[in-house]
Amino acid sequence: MNYAIIAAGEGSRLAQEGVAKPKPLVELNGEPMVERLMRIFERCNAESISIIVNEYMTEVRQFLDTVKLRPGVELNVVVKTTPSSMHSFWELSRVMKPGKFCLTTVDTIFREQDFARYIAAFEADASHDGMWAVTPFVEDEKPLWVETDGDMRITAFRDQSWPEAKYVSGGVYAMTDAAFKVLDKCIEGGVQRMRNFQRALVDAGFNLKAYSIDKIIDVDHASDIDVAEQFIKS
Repeated sequence: MNYAIIAAGEGSRLAQEGVAKPKPLVELNGEPMVERLMRIFERCNAESISIIVNEYMTEVRQFLDTVKLRPGVELNVVVKTTPSSMHSFWELSRVMKPGKFCLTTVDTIFREQDFARYIAAFEADASHDGMWAVTPFVEDEKPLWVETDGDMRITAFRDQSWPEAKYVSGGVYAMTDAAFKVLDKCIEGGVQRMRNFQRALVDAGFNLKAYSIDKIIDVDHASDIDVAEQFIKS
């Protein structure tokens, strides 16, 4: 299984609120967020981990040079400033190994046991092109709502809620490398934003399934750090 982390954002909100460290190095219960993800991926049978950081995050790049992964796990680090998470994903796709992979942003926080079950479900079911972690827990300021049918097949991604809406995207995406062709077309066509790439997958006929996790949170503000630490401990 291959994994990828988007850690190329500026973390400007945290900096404005007095958090001195770059977001990927913000510690949760004594462990930098980016390393926490890497260790979880290791324990979920990682063959490779690819990470993108921006050109201004020299501290993060230096930190990644010190992380020692278990033998056999390939680490790819891309240093590039990009205009969006979709563009960061495209840069990662240039270095990622072929096959199945899971992509997430560095500030997406989930319980390890929930994530492990999600990855096991994705690897066990070959009937779909991708599996999105979704959650009924809504805390994002601008959530991406996920519409599903009775079999949890994703039929649409929406910016607005509706009366029957149940899930929002958790920011964790497992898929096959067949999605890279759609990503390439999005880049070539000037498409902006990760959510529009997801819509392009549905429009292209990809069979995407939703996997519900009761709670996934983001670290966007300084106050979120304590919340994330308590959530991980719970």
